[in-house]
Amino acid sequence: MIGVNVKDNESIDRAINRFKKMVTRSRVLNEFKDRQQYTKPSEERREALKKSVREERRRQRDNY
Repeated sequence: MIGVNVKDNESIDRAINRFKKMVTRSRVLNEFKDRQQYTKPSEERREALKKSVREERRRQRDNY
């Protein structure tokens, strides 16, 4: 469970920004979106392969 304690003399906007940062770093929303719909294991493998190919191409492009 993610929570933020508002410090003395701290604005609500700053506390909300800290909360948003904690949520994105913990990847809670990503996991929630992934669980919204079932994906077959074969589709997950296919997407992982596509992602690795894209990353490898990007790395090769950056090395030159």
